[in-house]
Amino acid sequence: MKFKQRLAIGYIQTKFKLLKVISKRKTAEQAFNLFCTPMLSKKTLVKPNNSEITTFTFQNLKINGYRWNYPKKEKVLILHGFNSSAAKFEAYALLLIQKGYEVLAFDAPAHGNSEGEKINALLYSDFVEAIITKYGPINKFICHSFGGLALSLVIERIPHTSDTKMVLIAPATETSSAIDNAFAILKINDTEVRKEFEKIIFTATGKMSEWYSISRAIKNIKAQILWLHDETDLVTPFDDALKVKELLQSNVKFIITNGLGHQKIYHDVNVKNAVVNFL
Repeated sequence: MKFKQRLAIGYIQTKFKLLKVISKRKTAEQAFNLFCTPMLSKKTLVKPNNSEITTFTFQNLKINGYRWNYPKKEKVLILHGFNSSAAKFEAYALLLIQKGYEVLAFDAPAHGNSEGEKINALLYSDFVEAIITKYGPINKFICHSFGGLALSLVIERIPHTSDTKMVLIAPATETSSAIDNAFAILKINDTEVRKEFEKIIFTATGKMSEWYSISRAIKNIKAQILWLHDETDLVTPFDDALKVKELLQSNVKFIITNGLGHQKIYHDVNVKNAVVNFL
């Protein structure tokens, strides 16, 4: 971690330590605001090779995206994770166009070259559904991290068949785990603040954080799923993936790696080959 990042986290930790003495609710509100705010990915990015820029409006936000090999009958949609961007998956697009696919990838709200300041699982899933509606039909998907949760929430609620194929690379399996991780980073060890945090989610969406879960949604998904996860992943816990593996669903195939963590896994040559071959 860079010095400036450590300094910023230290400042935020101190701020929350003081704030929770004043108000548990205010602490929860500030924590939720931070939880939904990407910190690293809002910047102007260079257009990926061989792509064309495509834009559309989603909830009054201008969305930036890229399209390769247009038009083709078979399409693949790539969904990036939190604090990431579509351009980082250029290598997958170039491999897929060699197979004859049209490839689509968009910067989610508050990411990359798209407008917006905040994002959450419900917003991201609505965003994915809007892409499918506008650019579909699409029945092949590659997702990393937060993108995997967003897609799972969409697929379980829209018509699809066993011909649909989903690649989940280090998916954000449980929102409750992401909250645990955020609270640990912020050094908020207070059950009352956590309760207030959950109330904010429920008030905003009508669901508790546990509902935003791939392990719950996957029971309603017919698609063929390739799930890749690394045993050393510290961002999306491997233990969460194991719980899904233990469900023994016939439509889900797991590939477990070791030593790639959360980011290196989608850059790995063997992972790329496995993904392209699965599709």
